[in-house]
Amino acid sequence: MNIVSAAEAVKLIVSGNRVFLQGAAMTPNVLIDALCDRYTELENVEIVSIHTEGKAKYAQEPYSHSFKMNSCFVGGNVRQVVNTTQGDYIPIFLSEIHLLFRNDILPLDVAVVQVSPPDKHGYCSLGVSVDVTLPAIQKAKKVIAQINPLVPRTHGDGIIHSSNIDFAISVDTPIHTHGITPISEIEQKIGKHVAGLIEDGATLQMGIGNIPNAVLTNLGSHKRLGIHTEMFSDGVLPLIEKGIITGEDKVVKQGKVVTCFAVGSQKLYDFVDDNPLVHFKEAAYTNDTAIIRRNPKVTAINSAIEIDLTGQICADTIGSRQYSGVGGQMDFIRGASLSQGGKPIFAMPSITAKGISKITPFLKQGAGVTTTRAHVHYVATEYGVVNLFGKNLQERAKALISIAHPKFREELDKEAYRRFKN
Repeated sequence: MNIVSAAEAVKLIVSGNRVFLQGAAMTPNVLIDALCDRYTELENVEIVSIHTEGKAKYAQEPYSHSFKMNSCFVGGNVRQVVNTTQGDYIPIFLSEIHLLFRNDILPLDVAVVQVSPPDKHGYCSLGVSVDVTLPAIQKAKKVIAQINPLVPRTHGDGIIHSSNIDFAISVDTPIHTHGITPISEIEQKIGKHVAGLIEDGATLQMGIGNIPNAVLTNLGSHKRLGIHTEMFSDGVLPLIEKGIITGEDKVVKQGKVVTCFAVGSQKLYDFVDDNPLVHFKEAAYTNDTAIIRRNPKVTAINSAIEIDLTGQICADTIGSRQYSGVGGQMDFIRGASLSQGGKPIFAMPSITAKGISKITPFLKQGAGVTTTRAHVHYVATEYGVVNLFGKNLQERAKALISIAHPKFREELDKEAYRRFKN
């Protein structure tokens, strides 16, 4: 491993290369910025990543003329470019992104990552973002790394030996954090409804955001909960501290919190640092339906942009505009469905911030179906919970209308009548 300047390290990248960027809290922005500084020398450099943090200069003018975004999950920092000719999105389950690298469907020239300093055996940790980074570094022809003493050393599979890093730079800056925001009254109501569905001994999957946090704050009287998820945040910490999350009923890695990445506060990163309780695995493992279903009472809590009256879920587009990505939603919705006593749940406010109903007669024109109506079971809003499993189309419409915002129910009833003539 050669320690060099950032400018020297990114000289490994040449025109026409396909470059993978580690994402989430571990986004290596010092190296990314140094790469973007070379934009006048480069052309047709393809950037592949899932969600990243930071400015993503490669997605902005004038840099975007030298770099093309090929995203596997769209965040706010690349949303604009992905919806232009300078970028695009690959619809794919998080559980299958590794196949793009391992099967040379998207051969990687360079992987750019952030890691901890090497331990006494020469191994560096990928910190809190193992997800699809592990297969990327295993398959990339070259690896460039930011070595940062503030990267948590995590247990699990997220390691790379320093001898496999071609060029490295030294940085000493905190990794990206996300603070906790106040939970609204509507979010608290949704949280209570969803918490009422969770049984003692359940294995939970939930993401970042106020609704998952609202659910977690309502689990104070539960027992023997476990975590097997693609990501987690600060909301689980109080439940671990109180002995509510123990993982004792889990089948897969009993007693362990299993995840492929984490995003949250510095307190969260301090908690996972050198903590054998938490196992960071690649997404091909955490999101494997066959593994997920082995745990008991898997309760998967996901969100939606909109849901139509038959139960079709759109969670990654607004009409034809790519907003986020398929991600791991279907991996866990299906895994929960197949788990003994499992419950796949969609939790969302009944209306958007602009006052538009999220329960609609039809999905917007051009919208993608993230989760099919055959996979959807529980749907929760602030007005209650319904279970669509086993219900016919007319019964589904009636159930969903019952948890829609009251000011839209009459209109939805009329649309249901037009559709079903009943």
